[in-house]
Amino acid sequence: MNPKRASLIWLAVLGAQSCLGFPRVSLAQTQSKPLRVGIISFGDSELGGHLRQTLLEALRERGYVEGRNLQLVRGYAAGRPERVSEIANEFANQKLDMVVTTCTPTTRVMHKATQTIPLVMVAVSDPVGQGLIASYPRPGGNVTGVASQFEDVAPKMLQLLVEAAPKASPVAVAFNPRNPVHTRFLKEIEAAAQPLGVRVSPLEIGREADVAAKLDGTAPHGFASILVLPDDPLLSHLRRRFVEVAAKRRLPSFFGISEAVEDGGLMSYGQTLRQAYSRAAYFVDRIAKGAEPADLPVEQPTRFELVVNRKTARALGLMIPQSVLLRADRVIE
Repeated sequence: MNPKRASLIWLAVLGAQSCLGFPRVSLAQTQSKPLRVGIISFGDSELGGHLRQTLLEALRERGYVEGRNLQLVRGYAAGRPERVSEIANEFANQKLDMVVTTCTPTTRVMHKATQTIPLVMVAVSDPVGQGLIASYPRPGGNVTGVASQFEDVAPKMLQLLVEAAPKASPVAVAFNPRNPVHTRFLKEIEAAAQPLGVRVSPLEIGREADVAAKLDGTAPHGFASILVLPDDPLLSHLRRRFVEVAAKRRLPSFFGISEAVEDGGLMSYGQTLRQAYSRAAYFVDRIAKGAEPADLPVEQPTRFELVVNRKTARALGLMIPQSVLLRADRVIE
């Protein structure tokens, strides 16, 4: 056959495939280089290392092995807000194949840096309201992944705290004034407080020094417990400081992440970050194989985990009711 005629036939076949809606060629098919996935975190490798390891293990199960066909580009801000923007811009300029992000504020920063590189979000609240996606079934842009539903959990956190520690009122609710989702969380908690007969005291924590200035032994206070709002990179990064201060002042402490309870906090209720990171590997794999983030439905957690630290309760002289312990998914002795 004439070479020119053969080329024309081949182009016609490709055109027909395109019209019939054949899937686009995947990254895995076109790249001889390893898949380059960025992971951006407000914290450091120590506090977030277990989540990174969970992601790597889940990716390995899907055939992606670091050092062989996967390059994980780590970006840790070490608690410096300005560093998050720097890392986001660096990732955007490196043109990574995709980026895994945690928490709403960090995801918003990464989304601002790029609307073309696929972003796999983990533990993000109200992604529609935050302008990250158009809808859960059809995200419509470059963001998909796992939402947290923390906006639905905040009132339940207060209810569980009061049930476990009846003398918890007034409750100091630690929030970051620069986090837009915390405004919503606060309103929901304040609405839930009235029928519970509880008084809440919003406590602004916008920087690390605020923990010592507003919560240490010399600061004036009018609260009997601490509830730390979830989905904030700064407050998550400071979780051990909150635990330390709560122990020092003998105050029950409640969190949205179980890691804080493992560190000595009293209780937590919310999405399991390890499960969310494990599920993120599914989205990385689908995008690597040619799927568009715009077409991958955002998933929501199907269950929330209640964790209780009885060792901490004993140190506080607190008897956790059996009704709470029976509902706990984990009890740390």
